[in-house]
Amino acid sequence: MTVTLADVAARAQVSPATVSRVLNGNYPVAASTRERVLKAVDELDYVLNGPASALAAATSDLVGILVNDIADPFFGIMAGAIQSEIGGPGGRAGGERLAVVCNTGGSPERELTYLTLLQRQRAAAVVLTGGAVENEAHKTAVAAKLRKLGDAGTRVVLCGRPPAPDTEAIALTFDNRGGGRELTEHLIGLGHRRLGYIAGPEERTTTRHRLEGHRAALAAHGIEDDPRRTVHGRYDRRSGYEATLELLRRDPTLTAVVAANDSVALGACAALRESGLRIPQDVSVAGFDDLPFSIDAVPALTTVRLPLAEAGARAGRIAMGREEPPPGGIATVRGELMVRGSTGVPRGEGEAGRGSDSAG
Repeated sequence: MTVTLADVAARAQVSPATVSRVLNGNYPVAASTRERVLKAVDELDYVLNGPASALAAATSDLVGILVNDIADPFFGIMAGAIQSEIGGPGGRAGGERLAVVCNTGGSPERELTYLTLLQRQRAAAVVLTGGAVENEAHKTAVAAKLRKLGDAGTRVVLCGRPPAPDTEAIALTFDNRGGGRELTEHLIGLGHRRLGYIAGPEERTTTRHRLEGHRAALAAHGIEDDPRRTVHGRYDRRSGYEATLELLRRDPTLTAVVAANDSVALGACAALRESGLRIPQDVSVAGFDDLPFSIDAVPALTTVRLPLAEAGARAGRIAMGREEPPPGGIATVRGELMVRGSTGVPRGEGEAGRGSDSAG
């Protein structure tokens, strides 16, 4: 049921006129009264009218794109591809849509705030990119927001993000488990048995799924999953550098390092070189995502290529109603293993020793 201004007034125990004054900000209101009204707005999830141009239609010309970090190529590539598909028929200003990229900085609170603001603006579509936070309270809150957006006529698409059950959101989810398993299988096939793993933040679905794929490969080959050989950190170069030094401190005999993504892998490479180790002759390194710089690294990174631009473009077309959603509202986007120079046969054919000069 739609919450009205009168409902907010009743909850805050003020007149509807006072609620209007607080929300419009065009008349002085006592601070305590203002706080009471805003609290009632939040509790009832009251949706203010957006721009006047949106009032004549169910939705506006606005499209929201939520990313964790626009400076990260992973999110930048998807956001650019989504934006390239959101123009065209349907808008009122020359047939165009206005894309707004919302940078959450990985903050669950900011993610909810942006969803609320987009709901209030009657956004035509919202696309959420990247992994989700693994927190039950937050998942419940996000699902409630997505349902409200859908009820208001907003198309919601999840790109590279797990499905949101009990909502109408369309999900294009990346096969992070499969990619993680294939990457580790490649290293095991070369003879590696002592593999360090640099995982992302523990609260992210992407982190868990890629790590589960890595562990599944170890288990399939009877290799012990030693907890000393896994370190969690951020999805950035510095984290990869610091985590690699920690892995070497814990086990100097490692012959391979698997990184949560390509940025982390670059940091790992720097740490190995500063430690006097060669890549891949002494230690192999593998990344994930196949970001643009991966092939230009020295040596070029073995990684799993995710079709970020293609997935983003498809999400944009679905959000604009120019492509049919996948059957059941969910599609799995698979990666491709890219074998390059940063991985090779371990010295001693998979043993810990580094006495042989052979390299793959």
